[in-house]
Formats: sequence, C-alpha cells, structure tokens
Amino acid sequence: MIRYTQKTVAGIVSIAGVGLHSGKRAKVTLRPAEENTGYLFINKDINNPSEIPALFDKVIDTTLATTIGVDGVSVKTVEHLVSALRGLDIDNVIIEAEGGEVPIMDGSCAPFVYILKKIGFREQRRYKKFIMVSKVIEFRDGDKFVRIEPSKNFEIDFTIDFPHPAIGKQHIFFRFSPLSFERDIARARTFGFFRDVQYLKSKGLALGGSLENAIVLGEEGILNQEGLRYKDEFVRHKVLDLLGDIALLGYPVVGRIIAYKSGHHLNNMLCKELFENRKDFRVVEYLEETYLPMLSDNFVMTERQVL
Repeated sequence: MIRYTQKTVAGIVSIAGVGLHSGKRAKVTLRPAEENTGYLFINKDINNPSEIPALFDKVIDTTLATTIGVDGVSVKTVEHLVSALRGLDIDNVIIEAEGGEVPIMDGSCAPFVYILKKIGFREQRRYKKFIMVSKVIEFRDGDKFVRIEPSKNFEIDFTIDFPHPAIGKQHIFFRFSPLSFERDIARARTFGFFRDVQYLKSKGLALGGSLENAIVLGEEGILNQEGLRYKDEFVRHKVLDLLGDIALLGYPVVGRIIAYKSGHHLNNMLCKELFENRKDFRVVEYLEETYLPMLSDNFVMTERQVL
C-alpha cells in the first residue's frame, strides 16, 4: 500500500534575479518546513521579519501580480514560485524573501522548477490533505468568470480572448500531474503590451520588466526575437498563474476549474467565494493506493474527512 504523504524540499537553496516591480535585485531562499506548514514567506528586509502564510486571505494586491502581506509587511509576485511548488507537488516550504518580492527570472516558473528538482524533495510522515469540491462555485465580473465544479481530477479549462493578431482567442484543457505541469505549463512566460509597459514604467511600475523576462507585444506581433516557446504560450501562462493563485487555498484541489478571461483578481475572488461556502467542499486525507487521479484515471481511494 502506498500512503500518500506530504513533501518538503530536501535542503536549502537560494535563487536571485531582478524584481518585476522594483527593477532591483531580489532573492528568495527556500528551506525545509515541518508538516502542515504550507508555504510560509518571511520578508527578510525588516529588523523583525514577519511570517506571511501564502494564503488567499493574505492577498493584499493583484495589480500585475499577486502580493501577500500581514501587518504592513508584504512580499510581491509570489504566484510563479508558488505555482512551481504546487506543480511539483511540494507541500511545505519556508521562503525567505529579500528585496520585497520574488525574482521574476525569465517570466515563467521553469527556473524555479529546475532549482527545486536539483535540490530534491523529502517525503514527510503526515498525510497530504486535499480540498474536494462538491458543488459549483463561481465568480463573475462582466463577461469574465472563473468557476470550480466537482471532478475526480484536478483540471483547468481556460480561455483567453485578446484583440491582438498574435493572441486572439486561445483555449487549453489541462489535467494536472507534476509531469504535465513541467512539460506543458512551467515554461510559459508572462506577457504584456509594449504600449502598456512604457506607461507603467513612467508611473514607477514594472521597472524590472524587459524582453528577458516577458513576452512583449508590439502593434502587429511579438518583439522577442526568439519567438514563442509554445504556439499558445499566452493561455498556458494564464494556467500557470491560476495554479499559483489557487494554491493559496492551502491545499491541493480536486475539482475542475473553468476560466474565461480570468486573472489574479478573479482567481483570488474564487478562493474567497469557495471559503464563504464551506458546505460546498471538504478537506480530506487520502490514504490508499494511487496518487489521486492527478496521476491516474483508474484509482481507488479511501478518504477520511478532516474538516
């Protein structure tokens, strides 16, 4: 019998780069954490560092990225790193942040995946917990929406629609597994429009944004000479962001998420909407033979409700 347990990182590792917002050096150091810790950020730039749990109710800003904070202390741009952690099925990590934000790296979470796989993972003794959705929960804003509905898998059905010749309408259906995440999602970069980048920088925002860490679109096409990593890289990055934002629920999810033109704000509102309807989901432990349908369509599990 395989008992599916929580995981943490196997050692201590640091990764540094430019911060998307400040344009200055940013650094994160990942450390192993005890069972049931989750993802715990610590801002190291202050004398008495505050612990900031990476949870949806700690989100204080969703402009351009997801920022979490407690008592006036914050860490910006957490979603790509958290997406990598959840995508690789890691449950518990302490993340020390310097520079006030997580480095943007190349605009995807592939650099985080690389460093996490290099340092490795350690199995822990406590069982993994999952959120199992039992009813449809939805949040809408005009024609944009995101909803979650019951499923035996964790799946994302995402559609974007941008009036630009390089994007247009793109759709992807993604069934989660660590392998499919690394292969199909992790390398997708964030993107923005050149006209917007210039305006944001004039306002002191996105000072670290460049062709090195984003797909930048001009009026007719993309400005990056190397081109796209996937033909539909834009919608794949939206899935990457959604995975990071939904990970702030605190547990992996069993359910199907359907999103249309969603972004960080709607993703966070879905988390809030879900927890306002506690009767519509359960937090369970899985004790039996296969790792959820995330790795197999044919599985038999015994569940124990814990909340």
